[in-house]
Amino acid sequence: MSLMKQVGGLLGWLALSFIVAGIGGWGSANAPVFYRELMLPEWAPPAWLFGPVWTALYTMMGVAAWLVWREFGFTGAAKRALQVNLVQLALNMLWSWLFFAWYLGAVSFVEIIVLWFAIVTTIVLYWRLNRAAAILLLPYLAWVSFAMALNYSIWQLNPYVL
Repeated sequence: MSLMKQVGGLLGWLALSFIVAGIGGWGSANAPVFYRELMLPEWAPPAWLFGPVWTALYTMMGVAAWLVWREFGFTGAAKRALQVNLVQLALNMLWSWLFFAWYLGAVSFVEIIVLWFAIVTTIVLYWRLNRAAAILLLPYLAWVSFAMALNYSIWQLNPYVL
């Protein structure tokens, strides 16, 4: 594969990740205000932390997908792994809308559980193809695990809002 194709592929996977981030961000445009108004558990992070963390995570997601694509293209097991990756990206994007735009606490909690399993599946499939790609997704899994607990706690603390 030529260097130009590799660079183009990297830019494409990063662009896809950040398009997903942008659509999710559009759904959570009111998140800073909404987050401040909610009853939060003591261990909830400050609102300013989410942007930098998600920026790093989306970057790692794009690089991970690129590593698999660069080595295998869209063939065989890589095709399936990349398809599962696309599903988890869609689920990631949807969560922001469910929680911040539509105020669906229970639905967003169920959805984040499904997202968590999609991330685990992506990691397992990547591990079989490119271990570095799988390892790049571990911080994402850790953050979504934390977010799942936070989603549940906020939903329980704000039953009349979510």
